[in-house]
Amino acid sequence: MKTVLFVFLFLTGFTALAQQKPAVPKTTQPKAQQPVKPGIDPITGIPVSKMTAAQIKSSLEKSGNGPLYVKDILKKPFKLDTIIIRRTMGFIGLADSLAYHGKINKVYGPYDNGRVLVQILAKNTNMFNHIGQIFIDTSVFQPKIADSLADMIILNIRDGSASFEEMAMAYSMGGEASTKGDLGWVARGAMIPEIEKELKGKKKGDVFKVWTKAGLHVIRKTDDPEEKDGYALMMRIFLK
Repeated sequence: MKTVLFVFLFLTGFTALAQQKPAVPKTTQPKAQQPVKPGIDPITGIPVSKMTAAQIKSSLEKSGNGPLYVKDILKKPFKLDTIIIRRTMGFIGLADSLAYHGKINKVYGPYDNGRVLVQILAKNTNMFNHIGQIFIDTSVFQPKIADSLADMIILNIRDGSASFEEMAMAYSMGGEASTKGDLGWVARGAMIPEIEKELKGKKKGDVFKVWTKAGLHVIRKTDDPEEKDGYALMMRIFLK
C-alpha cells in the first residue's frame, strides 16, 4: 500500500512539474543609442557652428577620441605631430613647451589669433642628463689660453674659491650667464657627442672640460640621469 501511494505521489508531482512553464531569465534590453544629429555636438547638444572655443575644448577632452571627434563631429582639418623634447628649459617654441609641460588629453589654446587648438594625445619617456656649462669660444681665445682659462675655472670651483654659477656668469661665452650656467635637463642624443660620451664616466657633481669643434666646454654633471617626458604626440585643430 505504501509503495502504491509513493508511486502515485511521485507521478502526480512529476506531472505538475511538467505542466509548469520554464522560468525565463529576465534580461535588460539595451537602450537604443540616439543617432548623432548632423551638425550637433552629441556631448553638449549645441550646434557645432555655434560652439565657442571653450565649449569645443571641453567636448574634445570628454570625447575619448580626439581625432575621431574632430573628423566626424567638428569636421575641421587637423594635423598630428610627434614632438621630440630635447631639453627642459630654453624651449625652441610653443610646441616644445606644450609637449613637455602639457597633460595628456588636455586641450590648449586657442593660438594664432583664435584659429588653432592643440591637444596632447600621448607621451613617452627618454633619458635626460642635467648639466651646467661654461663655454670658452676658441675663435676668440687661442687654444692654449682657452685651456689655461678652463683649468683656472675648474680649480676655483674645486677649491671653493668660486661657485660654478659665479664662474659661468663671469666667463661663459655661450649665453649661459643668464641661467648661471644651467642648461637644464638635456635629452640623450641631443647633446654634442663628445660631451655625452664624457658624461657617462662621471659622477654627480663632477666638473671637467671637453674639447669639441665648437670650442672648449667646462661641464658640470649636476644630477644623475633621469627618465622624463621625451616625446609627445600632439594634434593641431584648425578652427578657421
